[in-house]
Amino acid sequence: MSRASIPVIDPVELTRDLIRIPSVTPADEGAMDVLERRLTALGFTCRRLTFEGPGGTGDHARIENLYARRGTAGPNLCFAGHTDVVPTGPAEQWSSQPFEAEVRDGVLYGRGAVDMKGGIAAWVAAVSRVLAEGEADDAALGGSLSFLITGDEEGPALHGTKRVVETLAAEGEVIDACVVGEPSSSQHLGDMIKVGRRGSLNSWITVHGKQGHVAYPERAANPAPVIARLMTRLNDHVLDDGYEGFPPRTWRSPPSTSAIRRPTSSRPRRARG
Repeated sequence: MSRASIPVIDPVELTRDLIRIPSVTPADEGAMDVLERRLTALGFTCRRLTFEGPGGTGDHARIENLYARRGTAGPNLCFAGHTDVVPTGPAEQWSSQPFEAEVRDGVLYGRGAVDMKGGIAAWVAAVSRVLAEGEADDAALGGSLSFLITGDEEGPALHGTKRVVETLAAEGEVIDACVVGEPSSSQHLGDMIKVGRRGSLNSWITVHGKQGHVAYPERAANPAPVIARLMTRLNDHVLDDGYEGFPPRTWRSPPSTSAIRRPTSSRPRRARG
């Protein structure tokens, strides 16, 4: 592909094009089509990867994903992102409608402007400019550029990046390094770059008690206070102090729940948190 044939993409206009698409998880509504057209024009080979689970509804609804790569040599630098967005809430409470992509006083408003349609558009635009200006032809790149874009990040995340990575790995596709375009600025644009991604440990703790009438507490064992104290101790426990450039790890325990869901004169026999 000649330098003259490579279009320079306006990041604001591409962001607006994406915002106007109401791609609330798991709906795609054409967001991947927009990206595929732009990346194909930049010389990327695009591949749509669609997954769903049993029944194809709810947490297992059909999900559109896109993997695009320019070049075949390694190393392969990949940009990872997502086009899905969270629900808007009451639209009447927005100063600008969530899917109109209004620019007002130099600020772009809309669902996904920051998280993270704006990030995707900025990276696509940056790649287009580098290629169009001839700063890096395929040989000068010394490797490949790729995009891994999912439509299942804000939701259950069962049929998005995880499934794509598994598929690519099974085929021998190698991603050597990855840039994630999630918003990480603290005070002003570009003031922070996250250098890591922490994992998570998820578990349930069940405390068994003895069900009984509240008038005879000595005959019952209420598990709710026990699990409440346990959750407090866990939340108060310091895992580590972090280090320069990365904050400490923290506990994120959900509210305790019991087998009793409404006021009653009995004590629950089980609590879970």
